[in-house]
Amino acid sequence: MEKPYAIGIDIGGTNTVFGVVDKRGQIIEQGTIKTGKHSEVNAYMDDLVKNLQIIIDKVGGTANIKGVGVGAPNGNFFTGCIEFAPNLPWKGVIPLAQMLTDRLGIPASLTNDANAAAIGEMTYGAARGMKDFIVITLGTGVGSGIVVNGQLVYGHDGFAGELGHTTIRRQNGRLCGCGKHGCLETYASATGVARTAREYLETTKDASVLRNLDPKEITSKDVFDAAQSGDALAKKIFEETGSILGEAFADFISFSSPEAIILFGGLTKAGNLIFDPVRKSMEENLLPIFRNKVKLLHSELKESDAAVLGASALGWEVKDL
Repeated sequence: MEKPYAIGIDIGGTNTVFGVVDKRGQIIEQGTIKTGKHSEVNAYMDDLVKNLQIIIDKVGGTANIKGVGVGAPNGNFFTGCIEFAPNLPWKGVIPLAQMLTDRLGIPASLTNDANAAAIGEMTYGAARGMKDFIVITLGTGVGSGIVVNGQLVYGHDGFAGELGHTTIRRQNGRLCGCGKHGCLETYASATGVARTAREYLETTKDASVLRNLDPKEITSKDVFDAAQSGDALAKKIFEETGSILGEAFADFISFSSPEAIILFGGLTKAGNLIFDPVRKSMEENLLPIFRNKVKLLHSELKESDAAVLGASALGWEVKDL
């Protein structure tokens, strides 16, 4: 009889969240530890394993766990390593999957956080039954997971699918944290929306409630709240953001001809303020052979659980030791 549970672990720069998940996608037990307080990776692993063992014991011990899946920044599926992640306290190459397997005696697998979201969507969410789709995560940055013929696309080195760092503006593009100019995430992420707001406030004289705020402190939520209250400038910011995102999606569709593009993350809370201009721009920029074929969907995963669910879906796929 197949073991009834998998473990999902989401490693973020501030917190690590983990849970025991059943086959239906229900989180049975969960917990969290602070990632950032551990400057040394072995101390972090000791704390993580200690807390994992508590929830493993609650579901009958390791004999009931099929595998462990981990989503992490710069996580490489092929090597099981976190490689040079800028927002984590440990530098260089960290063989995290092997470290977990050695300590827990359970097979572990690792990928990056956006790929974990795609696996979660395919297993538990909006992409169930689909073989070709793209998940776009719209948060502080823009992440992506690409599935073709039912398989996640990893590329030859494990790092395929960095659609947030495709260049959407080649002339005078914004500087990105990656060092390039004009990356999609500098326009279409939550931080990109805030940057657009600051630019509009500097270069126009349009009336807006956003002018009552310190420009350096403006967030995408401030822009959303203003747009919801009918502020014309804030609505214009979302229209431009959605238009740029739709342009990029038209290019992505030409590459892999997905059945759907599924949007996930904080920026999707803007609802039709972002979805409508994305859909309009995407259709306008598509090759005729792709028009009116690709669904634009909202993630069906609960945001607070999605990272753990996505990682746990990877846990079902690992091979026994």
